[in-house]
Amino acid sequence: MPKAVRYDEFGGIEVLRVDEVDRPVPESGQVLVRVKAAGVNPGEAAIRTGAMAGR
Repeated sequence: MPKAVRYDEFGGIEVLRVDEVDRPVPESGQVLVRVKAAGVNPGEAAIRTGAMAGR
């Protein structure tokens, strides 16, 4: 079962959780890509902490 890192509120790394998710089913004209590694850039980390909540 695939996993996803999710959060429901602004904050630091303590708001992150790993959830099991359903495997996506590609529709016609789409492909399913296996991801072996992913990263987060500093801008995305700032969004998670709420730095842009007022926008």
